[in-house]
Amino acid sequence: MPQVIAHRGASALRPEHTLLSYETAIALGADFIEPDLVATRDHVLVARHENEISGTTDVADRPEFAGRKTSKTIDGWPMTGWFTEDFTLAELRTLRARERIPELRPANTAFDGLAPIPTFTEVVELARRHGVGVYPETKHPTYFASLGLPLEEPMLETLIGFEGPVFLQSFETGNLRGLRTVTDFPLIQLIAPLGAPYDWSAAGIDRTWDDLVTPDGLREVAGYADGIGVDLHRVIPLGPDGRTGPPTSLVGDAHAAGLQVHVWTLRNENAHLPVDHRLGDPAVPAFARATGDVAGWLRRLVDAGVDAVFADDPGLARAVIAGRP
Repeated sequence: MPQVIAHRGASALRPEHTLLSYETAIALGADFIEPDLVATRDHVLVARHENEISGTTDVADRPEFAGRKTSKTIDGWPMTGWFTEDFTLAELRTLRARERIPELRPANTAFDGLAPIPTFTEVVELARRHGVGVYPETKHPTYFASLGLPLEEPMLETLIGFEGPVFLQSFETGNLRGLRTVTDFPLIQLIAPLGAPYDWSAAGIDRTWDDLVTPDGLREVAGYADGIGVDLHRVIPLGPDGRTGPPTSLVGDAHAAGLQVHVWTLRNENAHLPVDHRLGDPAVPAFARATGDVAGWLRRLVDAGVDAVFADDPGLARAVIAGRP
C-alpha cells in the first residue's frame, strides 16, 4: 500500500510548515510529515519551503525588520525579500505564519497570525509523540554550505534517537552522496520536471534531470540513494491539451534498479489537476480553487505502481488508498 507523505503538513487545510499543519496531517492519517529545512543566522534549522519568507510570514508588515529586505541570487535565481539566514532564531520566532496561496486556499487565511515558524527539533518531537515518520528536505544545500551554515550535520544531530521511519531528500546530488557515507537513513533523490541539479550546474556539469530517469541514470542513483521523488507528470505525462496520457516506463525502470518511486505533489484544486480531472464550470469564478477529481487522479497514480505520494490533503489521500481494492 503506498505511503502518504503530508506535503508541508496538511497544507491544503492549514498554512504550510506550521505545527498546526503537521498536527492536522497526523490527525488525518499521514505516514510522514515533511519539513523543508533552511538555516537561521545562528545555524538553527527551521521549517520553511524557501529561505525567502515574505510569502509565508508577516515579515513585510514588521517595521523593525524593514532594513533586512535585500536581493540575493539563490541557486542561480535572483530573489528579493527577507531571508532566514539574516535572522537569528529568536528574531524569526517573533514572526507569524500566513497562507502562501490565499487566492486558492482562502479558508486557510483564518489561521494567519496564529503560528510561529517551527524548528526542526519541534517537528521531530511532534512526530515522536505521535509515532509518525519524518521526511525532511535539505533546501539549497550548496548555497547554505557556502555561507558556513551546512544543513546536513544539524539535521542528523536532531534525528539522533528518533525511532520512527525517516527519509532524507534533496534536489541536489552531492549532499546525498555525502549523506550516504555517514547515515543509514534511506535517501531520496528528488527529480524536477526541467533543468538540472544546482550542484551540477554550479560545477559546470553538462547533464540534466532527464539523464537521471533513464535506466542507466536510475542505476547511478541506486548507487547512493534508495528512491526517487519525482514530479507526478513524469509518471503520467500531460499532452499539449493538459490531458493525461498513458503512464511512462519510469516506475518499472526505477523498481528494476531497486529504487522506490515517490511522486509529488497531489493537490485538490482544479488549478493543480490535469484537465481531464477537473470538475465544474470553468466560467465560475471559484473554478480554479474548487476541488476536482483528485481521488480519480490518485487512483491512476497508485495503479501505475508508485510507492508513496506527497499530498497537500493527506486525509483524502489516505481515504483513497485505504479504499482501493
